[in-house]
Amino acid sequence: MNWVVLVGSVRKGSLNAALARALPDVAPDGVKIDLLPSVADMPIYDGDIETAGFPGQVSAVGDRIKAADALVIVTPEYNYSVPGGLKNALDWLSRLKTQPLKAKPTLIMSASPSTMGGARAQYHLRQVLVAVDAHVMNVPEVMVAQAHTKITDGVLTDQGTRDFVGKQLAAFQSFVKQAQAIA
Repeated sequence: MNWVVLVGSVRKGSLNAALARALPDVAPDGVKIDLLPSVADMPIYDGDIETAGFPGQVSAVGDRIKAADALVIVTPEYNYSVPGGLKNALDWLSRLKTQPLKAKPTLIMSASPSTMGGARAQYHLRQVLVAVDAHVMNVPEVMVAQAHTKITDGVLTDQGTRDFVGKQLAAFQSFVKQAQAIA
């Protein structure tokens, strides 16, 4: 299985990017996980740009999502919601003719220095993903609270968190297999 990861943060020292980078190491056997280009590489959505032709970055990310067996979105929480860059990327992707997110098995996770672990961002993101008809796994959820105590120098070092994320990925592997069997 080939999965791709879209990270909602663009910050150099992002806790969420660190979580995303840990995924290949804790993934179940038979799963390959690759990170997609940064959401910062996409221009702000503009219908005039769309009319002139989709930016190459948008088409390339859409093609990679379409070709993948599944999508993982790792996002921080900004002001009780998703970061603007992630929302912008999803807006662009929703406009592609190929509809890469439609029926795509999708997993959400987040990391935050707060005690809520990005929960509110995840709930808002689920609303956005309904609009693009993504097939989101609801449980188990991963919201890494107080992530700054579990990530050291950009590496997810907390073994309990690594184990928990690994269990979510194993559940997602089963979810993806079920979605493939139905399709």
